[in-house]
Amino acid sequence: MLKAKDIMTRDVITVKPEATVEELARLLIEHKISGVPVVGGAGNIAGIVTENDLIRKNKRFHIPTIIRLFDAYILLGSGKAEEEIRKMAAISVGDICTKEVVTIEEETSLEDIATIMAEKHIHLLPVLRDSRVVGIVGKADMVRAMTYGSSQ
Repeated sequence: MLKAKDIMTRDVITVKPEATVEELARLLIEHKISGVPVVGGAGNIAGIVTENDLIRKNKRFHIPTIIRLFDAYILLGSGKAEEEIRKMAAISVGDICTKEVVTIEEETSLEDIATIMAEKHIHLLPVLRDSRVVGIVGKADMVRAMTYGSSQ
């Protein structure tokens, strides 16, 4: 049975939280990748950032709806508005990256990886050993594994 360690990309390109959004965009284009793990000074994972995060940064801002009920004004969707403003004003990777990263281990099975990707709508899974990134599994790795794995 194939595991993450069998299909992962080992030469993982990473980025520091202090990197600019422009540096990130250049990195993604130059390496033709869709995202990268964000690593802190000790090499531990601090987040993940993808093309979607860059796209979200440039989207139109939705102004929250305000309704008046009796003498009170109620702001609908205000929690998301603050988050949207923060991401749109971002200049560093640390500002736009997803900090709650779904990760896997080297021994995670192909079936478990497929389930995580499908159920959580995640296309890049960092592979960790002792909180450090040792690989990454993306959709292309999964397709390759399913194609070559089924012919053996």
